[in-house]
Amino acid sequence: MKAFVKVTGTAIPMPLEDVNTDQIIPSAYLKDLNASMADGFMAYARRRPDGSPIESCVLEQAPYQGAPILLVGSNFGCGSSREHAVWAMQAYGIRCVVGHRLAEFFRDNCYKNGVLPLELSAAQVAAWMHAALLSAGQPAFTVDLQNQQVTGPDGFHISFEIPAAQRSALLLGLDEVGMTLQQLSLIEAWEARQSHGPASSLPIDV
Repeated sequence: MKAFVKVTGTAIPMPLEDVNTDQIIPSAYLKDLNASMADGFMAYARRRPDGSPIESCVLEQAPYQGAPILLVGSNFGCGSSREHAVWAMQAYGIRCVVGHRLAEFFRDNCYKNGVLPLELSAAQVAAWMHAALLSAGQPAFTVDLQNQQVTGPDGFHISFEIPAAQRSALLLGLDEVGMTLQQLSLIEAWEARQSHGPASSLPIDV
């Protein structure tokens, strides 16, 4: 997967609550192998049945199209565990999704696909949402995973933390298989011992 170290760009303010995975990527887009994941992202919120854009939807407004940071309301990504929700978000251009609470399955799928899911306090999300609205899509925000901080216009600053294992995987661009393969020499040594007798414990220095 693509590593996440630092992303700079416009933040999309989309303060919708309880957005489920069927809203993020409607099932109609999962039945067509040629369907565009980018077009499917929040499709019914972005376009009318005739395909014309809904101008009031922030995702259809020029300053925010293809922006890499998405600010959302609580419980974003609830519903099913479909991984396509993250794929659709990625296809649109988003690398970081920020909310007070993100649905657990959705958050885990973000980690597995190189998207940084940031869970901040309600006050922090509200402050960032306000700053993004004031900026009208012009000044850029920077999400720096290496230093675990967000910076933006007019001295905007937020510090954050994510679990060490997930942070390392994102910085290295490794999924669960890739992280496991980093211990390949130890795994092979254990297998060699297994083939010659009872298993013995091996210290694993991560």
